[in-house]
Amino acid sequence: MISQVEKMDDFARSGHKIGVLVPYTNVNLEPDMQWLCPAGCTVHFERMGGYDIEKIPDSEQMAGLGASDLTESIRLISGIRPAAVLYGCTSATLTHGSMFDKQLSADIQAKIGVRSITAAGALCQSIRDMGLSAIGFSSPYVGEVNKQAVAFLKSENIETVSCVDIGRKLDNYGQGELSPLDVYELAIRANTEKAEAIILSCTDMRSVEAIEQIEAHTGKPVITSNQAMVFQLCKLLGLGRPVNAPGRLFDLL
Repeated sequence: MISQVEKMDDFARSGHKIGVLVPYTNVNLEPDMQWLCPAGCTVHFERMGGYDIEKIPDSEQMAGLGASDLTESIRLISGIRPAAVLYGCTSATLTHGSMFDKQLSADIQAKIGVRSITAAGALCQSIRDMGLSAIGFSSPYVGEVNKQAVAFLKSENIETVSCVDIGRKLDNYGQGELSPLDVYELAIRANTEKAEAIILSCTDMRSVEAIEQIEAHTGKPVITSNQAMVFQLCKLLGLGRPVNAPGRLFDLL
C-alpha cells in the first residue's frame, strides 16, 4: 500500500517545478525557498557568477552580476522544465534601474519560455499589491547601492521615507552571516512615522525569519526580497498561501 506520506511526496514531485537562479556565494536564498515552498511545488537551483568573490559587493560588482551572461545558467535550469524562473538577486538589477530589471525578466522568459520573476520586481509589485506608496528601506548594501535602490523605487512611484544600511561594509559572505536579530535591529531603524511598511532588501539576508517579530513590534507590514518572490510566484501560478509563509503580505492570497 502507498502511505499518506508517499502520496504527499508524489503530489509535490509531480507538481510545479520552480527554477531559481542564485548568486554563487549566497547561502540563505535556498533554505528560505525550501521553507516557503508552496504546496505542490519543488524548488531547484542554479548558481550564477559575474562578480569577484574577493571584493566588496559594491555598485560596480552588483551591476556586473546583473549584466553577466546568463546563457549557461538558463540552459541548465531549463533542464527541469520549470513552471517559472526566479532571478534571486535584488541588488544586481537595483544598480541598473527599473527598465533593465523588466528587460532582464523578459530576456529570461524569451530564452526559457516561461515567466520570470526578479527579486527587485517582486518587491515593487508586492508594495503595490498592498496599496502602499511610502516605505522604510533597509539593506546590508553599501551606501551607493542604497541610493540606486531609492532611485529605482522612485521610478516605480514608490517613495522611500527612510533608508538605512548595516553601518559597515560587508563582503560577499558578510551579508549572509547577519543573524535574524541583526536584521530585526536593522528594520527597526528604518521604521519612521511616515513609513507605511518596512522593506528588507537582499536575498542573502536572513529576513524571512524576522518578519513576524518586526511586524509585531512596529504594527506595520514587512516585505522582504525572498518573501516577495514567493508571493508573486503564488499569484502567477494561482497557488494558495504556503504553510510556513510569514507576514501580512501573504494574507492577500
